[in-house]
Amino acid sequence: MKAFGHKGLGLLGYLICLRTLEILMRDRAFREEAKPLQRNTVEDDFEVNQVVLVERASQNTTIPAPIVASVSQYWEGNDGTWSSFTIQVGQKPQNVRILPSTASTSTWVIYDQGCPSDAPNNCRDSRGGTFNPNNSLTWVPNSIFELGVESNLEFNVFGDFGFDSVTLGWPGSGGPSVEHSIVAGVGDTTFSWLGVLGLNPRPTNFSTFLNNPQVGFVQALKNQNNIPSVSWSYTAGAPYRLNKVFGSLVIGGYDESRFDIPSTTSSNLTFPFYTDISRDILVGIASITTSNSTSSSSSTPLLKNGIFAFIDSTVPHLWLPESVCSSFESAFGLTWNASSKQYTLNTTQHNTLTKLNPSITITLAPQLPATSVENSVSITLPYSAFDLNISWPHASTTTYYFPLKRAANETQYTLGRAFLQEAYLIADYERSNFSVWPCSWGSNTNNAKIVGIRSVNDTSINSSNPLTGNGGGGSSGKGVLSTGAIMGMAVGIAVLVLGICLGLILYIRRRHQSGRRSFELEGTSTSLDPLPAGATYQQKDGPLEELDSRARHELPGHHKFGLLEAPDAERKFEMDGSSLPTEAGGRETSHDGQNPAIYEMDAAEHISRPAIFIQPPTAVSPGPGAGLPSPLPTSGEIGVAQETGMERRLGHGADRVGRRDKAR
Repeated sequence: MKAFGHKGLGLLGYLICLRTLEILMRDRAFREEAKPLQRNTVEDDFEVNQVVLVERASQNTTIPAPIVASVSQYWEGNDGTWSSFTIQVGQKPQNVRILPSTASTSTWVIYDQGCPSDAPNNCRDSRGGTFNPNNSLTWVPNSIFELGVESNLEFNVFGDFGFDSVTLGWPGSGGPSVEHSIVAGVGDTTFSWLGVLGLNPRPTNFSTFLNNPQVGFVQALKNQNNIPSVSWSYTAGAPYRLNKVFGSLVIGGYDESRFDIPSTTSSNLTFPFYTDISRDILVGIASITTSNSTSSSSSTPLLKNGIFAFIDSTVPHLWLPESVCSSFESAFGLTWNASSKQYTLNTTQHNTLTKLNPSITITLAPQLPATSVENSVSITLPYSAFDLNISWPHASTTTYYFPLKRAANETQYTLGRAFLQEAYLIADYERSNFSVWPCSWGSNTNNAKIVGIRSVNDTSINSSNPLTGNGGGGSSGKGVLSTGAIMGMAVGIAVLVLGICLGLILYIRRRHQSGRRSFELEGTSTSLDPLPAGATYQQKDGPLEELDSRARHELPGHHKFGLLEAPDAERKFEMDGSSLPTEAGGRETSHDGQNPAIYEMDAAEHISRPAIFIQPPTAVSPGPGAGLPSPLPTSGEIGVAQETGMERRLGHGADRVGRRDKAR
């Protein structure tokens, strides 16, 4: 505080006042910009502006902005035309195009083995590009396991699991990276044609890493403070809408311009996560109806009794009970192909349905039967959403098909990627709920309006516009200070009062000591003239006295003058540094006992340097009921994970510690 002085204290108070005013201004600006927004969580949002490709939307807060994933601008797939996204895997990065998977906890990439000799010539490119782990400097092999999803749909596909860096977007787009992310290499051709980016954030347990759950990609982004909360939103895009509308994937928020809330539906409508974490995004299907059919121009019910179905973007089909599939067959003249297990269409059937252009409405509700119209939401799909085609290996040539599958039991009831062409899905894992809204196809569809979903643990800014459920009400909050602003004011005022009190105390003390100020001159000059050779200052007689508070002067180190105020009127000289003084009888003498001299010890203290400790990594708690993939029982299974490249560079491991100890 002395260093500040009176002017410094005034400046400190001025800066504190400015800081308090800045907090108040930010709080007011935040409240004036906040609007009632539609969303799927119970807490509040903040709004950001989207730029192009992968980016961080700008925020004037300390909360991380949502991440807008980069679309590849490709429409591709062998079971439909899908809008893909781009990621980079490994070091050196290898670019691959993927589709989001709402069920998977890991990233899947296609190996070269996924393009056998009988595959089409453009196989590698049509599969979004392949990944070669041998070309990555950071690939850490694990072992071979089942992919861990869709086993209920009788897909038993294995992957070569390992760990590597995964970056969103094209090179140079500035997308975030996750090191040591779970990656599985896939060579299968019948399950997923493109690789996938797993959006399920729950940890994965491997038998090769006992009691060490590996977090998912989205959770890792939250752990790195790249996103505001463990949440995401996704819609598959629609090539038949407007001028081909690409898919949208926002991690940590949602795009408000991509969906509508029907006037008959409560804006607070949310669906709780199901207790079975392998089918957590479970919705009740209250009804399915068609606007017209080949035999009727009026509305026809296709589902009579409600069912619960899992929303899963990993697969394209709608898996429904056989009775419902029979209703589809009657309404649209579909034929089940037993060999391919698909509803394939010939040219005549396709032309008939295209001309008929029926629309299918699927009504969803959290409970069955739906308690009211407000507690349900309807998603209407035009026939174009079902007008898809399949190619190799499902068919020798490109063939029209209707993405409907016969489910053997209720565990297979699924609404796949075809459904998400017309539905916008928002999932919030911190509040364990999600919402589904019909997509918006208005003039503002491509004018992104990104909204972040705050974490339940976020206390940096208290919302001025609390929302309940999925959006809607809440007062604007103008004129009401947030907790952050009130705390800022309180701290600022307290520090200002403390500064003023300390300033007054220092001022009073300085008044009492104004006649006894001391100062120190530069060591390069002195106010005393050098004495002639052999001369000394006159010594005082009498007892030892303490020097008063008048000015003291430090003499240049190259002179040797007699000391003022020395006891016993003896001449004392400062010794050269070549002789080590010792203390004896209260005086300091040289080793030879001659020429007693005064020696002043250096005031500096020996301070030992603190040791540097590296904290161990924080353990990750597995999610409730996290699944344990079953390893493939082969002799080539890798039982112990290999040492990572980073560990080699840092020199971790017992053998390296031993070598360093020996080197010492």
